Amino acid sequence: MRSGRKLADVGPSEFLNSLLGTARDSAELDRLHPLRSNSGHLSGDTPLMPDAPRAKYHRVVLKISGESFARRGEFGINPDELALITREIVDAAQVGVQLAVVVGGGNIIRGGELAREGRIDQSTADYMGMLGTVINGLALKEALEGEGQPARLMSAVDIPAVAEPFIRGRALRHFEKGRTLILAAGTGNPFFTTDTCAALRGTELNADILLKATKVDGVYTADPVKDPTATRYDRLTFQEAIERKLKVMDLTALTMCMERDLPILVFDFKTSGNIRRVVEGEQIGTLIAN
Repeated sequence: MRSGRKLADVGPSEFLNSLLGTARDSAELDRLHPLRSNSGHLSGDTPLMPDAPRAKYHRVVLKISGESFARRGEFGINPDELALITREIVDAAQVGVQLAVVVGGGNIIRGGELAREGRIDQSTADYMGMLGTVINGLALKEALEGEGQPARLMSAVDIPAVAEPFIRGRALRHFEKGRTLILAAGTGNPFFTTDTCAALRGTELNADILLKATKVDGVYTADPVKDPTATRYDRLTFQEAIERKLKVMDLTALTMCMERDLPILVFDFKTSGNIRRVVEGEQIGTLIAN
């Protein structure tokens, strides 16, 4: 309909043709832009980038230890270490992968050590450790958003003032919106490690792979720091890892991944660009699968 004319001046046929033309224009836009939503805007938080690299894995769970947030032998959160973790995650997210990060809390408190000393009950010590993971999660969330990467902190323990509760449907919706998930407080239950949490969340969220970020470049026959003859495995089965007691993860986590056919990749995330290389499919570290 030409501008400047009143609706009353337009005949029924011309008005109908105008509507059909608008519908055809909208359908053409939908054809050209398949991510366009019903509102007429491109869906998601990320603009279309036809030349952007494609990720091999659609959805991954990344497990980062609490010690990664601190310098060797220290406690707390070191700003430089936090910045390194943030850069690596942002770099990987730009490939288009849906990423959930499970954080440990060993840099804040080691509940297991307190319990072994007999001063605090194991259950209470484990809950203290869960709160430590929330502290790390808050720091990582703020750092990610400061770099322009949308992120949400979800906790297995109800702390509404600082984190959303972990709800599977809500987590999947965050993925659709292009947000990185930070999963804190483990499973919300004592006696379960954050490694087991990573295996559980990877299963719940239908992840393609579980990435175990470490300070070494894979799984070795022995501790490479103590044994210079130790060699790195390129690939292992879950059964081999369990039988050889390689301490990749705790037995509960390994068994869950084996039963649910969720592969694990152990790699050195301190090497710049390694998280991105992994999600793009480059063969680094040690792959554990059925």
